[in-house]
This record gives sequence, structure tokens and C-alpha cells, in this order.
Amino acid sequence: MTDNSLRSVTVERTSSGRFVATNARGGTISFGTGSDPEGEAEFTPVEMLLAAIGGCTAVDVDVATSRHAEPTRFSVAVTGHKISDELGNRMTELAVTFSVTFSDGEGADRARAILPRAVKTSHDRLCTVSRTVEIGTPIAATVENA
Repeated sequence: MTDNSLRSVTVERTSSGRFVATNARGGTISFGTGSDPEGEAEFTPVEMLLAAIGGCTAVDVDVATSRHAEPTRFSVAVTGHKISDELGNRMTELAVTFSVTFSDGEGADRARAILPRAVKTSHDRLCTVSRTVEIGTPIAATVENA
């Protein structure tokens, strides 16, 4: 592995059940348990996983199709079931559904034609997030300075 391959975020607790993740470029995302008594519409970690899957493949597909035509609609729905069984808590039946439309025209026809292939290529090879989930990658959890 090279330093170029390393990606990281830091997660800090901001209050009970509330956290902020910060990336190396200074970007932040607030999230929590989803049960904020003040009713804030925070994301849960599971929803962030779904967003990461959808966002990763959306980027791939957008790059492939928008070089031919700008979409008039580009939406990606990601769903799954959160279950708890003998394997512990996990997500099953993950599904990614694209809803993409283009105006009329030659470029739009080309974008429509390559859309299915772009979705398949993202799923089968390009999307780091969904590839990691599907293939499965061990996670090392350690405690420092306890």
C-alpha cells in the first residue's frame, strides 16, 4: 500500500448520540443515532452507508453519461433491510435504483444508450464503496490510550 492509497476520516463526539466526521480536506458531516429529541434531521451511520453506496456509483455513472448530455433528472435510490440475527446487526437486500432522464438529441441518445453499461461497470468494477461491501473487507478495531 502507498500513502496515495490511504483515505481517512476522524469521528469526534459532539454530544450524547451526536458526532461529526471530518475528512483530510476539512469537510464535515454531522450524524447521530437518529433519535435526536430536538428533531434534527440527522443521518444515522446506516443511512450514511446507503448514501455512500449511492453517491459512489452516482459519481461513476454521471461522469460516463454527462460527457454526452446533461441529465434532466438524475436520482439514485438506495434501500436495504436492517436486521439482527445470529451474525449480528447488518444490512441485507441492498438495492440501488437509478432514475435518469435526458432531453432529446444525439448526445442524449448516446447517454441513454450507455446508461445501463455505465451502471453495470460501476457496480462490477468502479464503485469502491459497493465493491468493498460486496467483496467484504476485514476491519481492525483497536483501542488507543484507554
